[in-house]
Amino acid sequence: MVDIDIPETCSVSMSDDTLTVELKDGRTLSVPLSWYPRLLHATSQERNNRRLIDGGKKVHWKNIDEDISISCLIAGKPSQEKTDFIQ
Repeated sequence: MVDIDIPETCSVSMSDDTLTVELKDGRTLSVPLSWYPRLLHATSQERNNRRLIDGGKKVHWKNIDEDISISCLIAGKPSQEKTDFIQ
């Protein structure tokens, strides 16, 4: 197992099909919204009602009860609720 430092998040944005996170170390991570069914099926208002938690190392959406950690994004781990993603 590789030990890595998890950078803080600068910004979070979403298109109709992609979640994009910009990190303070200069990286940009983009993953399909289909990895996160709650986000995929949320309204734009629900998607935009988010905040950074845990020192910027997680994103929290209160209205849809979704938390996504930057470490999971870096590792390429989709939500355990995912049903339509084929590896």
